Amino acid sequence: MALNAVRLPHLKTSAEKKTIKLFLPQKVIISLSQNIGAPCEPLVKKGDTVLTGQVIGDSNAFVSVPIHASVSGTVTDETEILSASGKLSKAIVITTDSLQTMHKSVAPPNVTDRESFLKAVRDSGSVGLGGAGFPTHVKLSYDAKKTPVDTLIINGAECEPFITSDYREIMENTQNILDGISLVMKYLDIPRTVVGIEKDKPKAIEKLRELTASIPEISILPLPLKYPQGAEKILIHQTTGKLIKEGELPLNAGCMVLNISTVSFLSEYIKTGVPLIKRRLTIDGDIVNEPKNVFVPVGITLSELLKIANTRVAPDRILFGGPMMGSCVYDMNTPVTKTTGALLLFGNSKIHKESACIRCGKCIHVCSMNLSPIELNIAFDRNNVELLKKLRVNLCMNCAACSYICPAKRNVSEKNNMAKGLLR
Repeated sequence: MALNAVRLPHLKTSAEKKTIKLFLPQKVIISLSQNIGAPCEPLVKKGDTVLTGQVIGDSNAFVSVPIHASVSGTVTDETEILSASGKLSKAIVITTDSLQTMHKSVAPPNVTDRESFLKAVRDSGSVGLGGAGFPTHVKLSYDAKKTPVDTLIINGAECEPFITSDYREIMENTQNILDGISLVMKYLDIPRTVVGIEKDKPKAIEKLRELTASIPEISILPLPLKYPQGAEKILIHQTTGKLIKEGELPLNAGCMVLNISTVSFLSEYIKTGVPLIKRRLTIDGDIVNEPKNVFVPVGITLSELLKIANTRVAPDRILFGGPMMGSCVYDMNTPVTKTTGALLLFGNSKIHKESACIRCGKCIHVCSMNLSPIELNIAFDRNNVELLKKLRVNLCMNCAACSYICPAKRNVSEKNNMAKGLLR
């Protein structure tokens, strides 16, 4: 199957700049809903003193992970925040004391077997750092007898423009990545790993190849420059040739996909016991004077980030994430979550007005899932649920390639997302 795709501009201007050390704000707002699945309930209240790495939210649900304090300080408020999806979630406001005193629970976990490894992964608060936010321990907790995994696929594609956080992880913490891969292979008994990286990252490919030259179980595979190369089903096909059918999971094809920063974090957690409380964030955009990557605590707000962005003019469009799959941010109190990989700032943004579909078929030609986006849009407009099922709308991954290529500037991808909501 040939991969339909679009070629996006590179724009990786922060790629060769070393990550700036942790920037501490005056306060953080930590959402209790930072993963796919059940949100957490607060374990602290207003007035409590909290320490860095302390569990401040958790849930008994399997598809959930604990939330930790990213700073030490005092809980000064309990509030609600509105996510890009339109959902309200509980949040804890912590005013920092600038000491970053670690909680006594922060210590390397005792990992001796699969069960203790999976417990450690959950305790770390790990979710997929590529953007989806699926709890890592849930992905790893498969029944090896029913669905044995023969290939671990590491996603280092980072195919969106501007974002270079995964690339900096490779360049700065290569050994952590390899150690994390080894941990997953060891405790889940997976015989081989393929690391997929787009060809526009030759230094990263060379560095990983040098360190894995004597490890035949791990191979480094350069990928063509096509978007959305990093999508799970696309990556599996590109690295193994296997197809994931509608309704199937990667496990059905004997594959597991983990983001490259996720496996690196798992290694770091096993060594130090420090949970997922910080993010490497790419700060870039057409009005940013000095594109950069910076470590920030989870919960830092947009208003605090703008202090270090160094822009030429005030932005008129702000995104958390990439220009293709990220979300516009409108509230200065919107906090960074575990899955936020970039802050993009733009000025003099063009406002495109939709026009009628001209039936050019470009959206069909770029759809990597071989769907017909315009037909899906028409079915949604008509509330035709059966036709949406027939046209396989649930295969749409909302990569936005169809919206990007549309000469009529129609919001094709956005409408397909609403169509999936209609089915649900």
